[in-house]
Amino acid sequence: MRRFVAHLPEYGIEAALLGFFMLSACGFGVLLEHPESPVRQAIGDPALRRVLMGLAMGTTAVAIIYSPWGGRSGAHINPATTLTFWRLGRIRGVDVAGYVADASVRFVVTRPGRWGSMPALFAEVAISAILMGLVVGLTGSRLARYTGLVVGLLVATYISVEAPISGMSMNPARSLGSAWGAGEWGALWIYVVGPLLGMNLGAFLAIRARARTACPKLHHRDSQRCIFCGHAPA
Repeated sequence: MRRFVAHLPEYGIEAALLGFFMLSACGFGVLLEHPESPVRQAIGDPALRRVLMGLAMGTTAVAIIYSPWGGRSGAHINPATTLTFWRLGRIRGVDVAGYVADASVRFVVTRPGRWGSMPALFAEVAISAILMGLVVGLTGSRLARYTGLVVGLLVATYISVEAPISGMSMNPARSLGSAWGAGEWGALWIYVVGPLLGMNLGAFLAIRARARTACPKLHHRDSQRCIFCGHAPA
């Protein structure tokens, strides 16, 4: 309990960063897709709008990861990421509870594309596996400082290219919150099972490839304390 209380600032930061990510998603979603939006009216091509949405959310992810708050908490903003690092033994159970518990996000519902549920599930597994495999592979390497940029690039690419198949979630908390806000629960299982299975698969393959797994922060700022590896700034 003492450890949990001592780490409350990091838990609060994770909740705030997830909320900021969803605020950005909702804002750009309205701007690009609402029929009354002047941007939506000016850009009739849905593929181009997806590219712009991808750039917006990829930039948001990079900004969150490299922000001072992101450097403090590690900027997981995704319980699937946290649970995967926990399975790898990089996060203690009490911190998992603090990072996974808050799901107070709303709207921008993730739905399977016109091909149906199973293609959406396989797509979620694939994109989650690729992302987590690269994150684990970069963690602890000389290229670790570029992890946030890789994540942002993948998010932008997935939204631009993969979103028509599954809606591009990779995040159970993001899908749970949006389903709650809209009252749509039918496809939620896809966005829980897919990311969890995919990220564990990606981590397993990265470990088999002898990738180093160090601190689970996506960006380790030396000016911030780390509740995972115990780093404390002077």
